[in-house]
Amino acid sequence: MKYPRHFAKVAHKTGEMNQYERAYSAVLEKRKLAGEIQEYHFERYKLRLGQACYYTPDFMVVRADGVLEFHEVKGFWEEDARVKIKAAADQYPHVFVAVTRPKTKAPRELTPWLYEYFTKEQPQEQ
Repeated sequence: MKYPRHFAKVAHKTGEMNQYERAYSAVLEKRKLAGEIQEYHFERYKLRLGQACYYTPDFMVVRADGVLEFHEVKGFWEEDARVKIKAAADQYPHVFVAVTRPKTKAPRELTPWLYEYFTKEQPQEQ
């Protein structure tokens, strides 16, 4: 008798980018070449949110004006990821940016990235 296969969520391997992160790193590289940002790094920092609770943002980005941002790239947002980015924004004096792309039938390269900003004040959409 064959049993149905159950597929578990594939665990993220530290230091390896998924397809969305790779595509977004190309965006960051273009912004760097254009002088909009000074530098960016993948999974550079691990931020402590509480006892035994950590958050590793996908990208650390230094804007041209020297402001430090942390960008989190998702194909879609699950509630636990949104809670972590909000908690990080409440605890740290940096800008946290949720980055995603809408689901459309248009080619990926023609689909714009959507940004949602989180700081100690209030989240802002752009």
